[in-house]
Amino acid sequence: MSAPADFRSQFLAWLKGWPDDFILRRLLAVMIAATAVVLALDYRQLAEETQNAAVSTPQLSTELPPAALPREDGEPALGPLRRADPELAAHMSFDLVGDGRLLATGTIEPGTAKAFADEVEKRGSYIKSVVLHSPGGSVSDALEMGRLIRNKQFSTEVKAGRYCASSCPLVFAGGVERRAGQKAVIGVHQVSVLARDGLTPVAGMEDAQRVSAACQRYLRDMGVDLEVWTRAMETPKEKLYRFKKDELLGFKLATDVGGGAKTASSRARARL
Repeated sequence: MSAPADFRSQFLAWLKGWPDDFILRRLLAVMIAATAVVLALDYRQLAEETQNAAVSTPQLSTELPPAALPREDGEPALGPLRRADPELAAHMSFDLVGDGRLLATGTIEPGTAKAFADEVEKRGSYIKSVVLHSPGGSVSDALEMGRLIRNKQFSTEVKAGRYCASSCPLVFAGGVERRAGQKAVIGVHQVSVLARDGLTPVAGMEDAQRVSAACQRYLRDMGVDLEVWTRAMETPKEKLYRFKKDELLGFKLATDVGGGAKTASSRARARL
């Protein structure tokens, strides 16, 4: 029992031999070191939690992925349109050809609406119709393009055997006359979900709702039945809902299909 007491008395005697300021400095150094270790551990834990949240949280994009390539029976297959046609993989390009037709071919990227507006500014007096062949892309750009088309009173067209998928039908809807060729593929699907830094699940849901509201408002303004958007929201993003001829006319997405059947509004317009 005397050993601990002897050790304590020896330690106190040794401690008294040092100046008070030296002891205080040493205690302060120990406290600072301990604080630094705790902060480092907290920072590491916070970094790991942030990284895990970024990986696991689904977040929304306002872009639509390329649509699926329909088989001959009309059902969607999994091969993306961009693999089927190299023209569709490129950024959308514009080419003015005869009879006032502006060919718009390729993917709608962020900034495509600006490029389209520049083209219209340069050649607007010659353009009568915008001929589309596109797998879609940026929704916001598609909406801008469609509104400009309606403002300029252009027609839109998807030729026989050509594609207008994903967000492209939003552009198509902008035409005052909307012509679809025989076996033209016009289809829609859901907005894609992508990981994007800094977006919480709540913010992602709000983003999706804003996109949906903007598209519905736009289709209503263009005189198109909102059942078109319902079909889009019901179709998984890896598939494509391809509108049949009677749906294109019934939903007022097209005013003329195959150069034959036309909507009543289209016939009335032709008589003016």
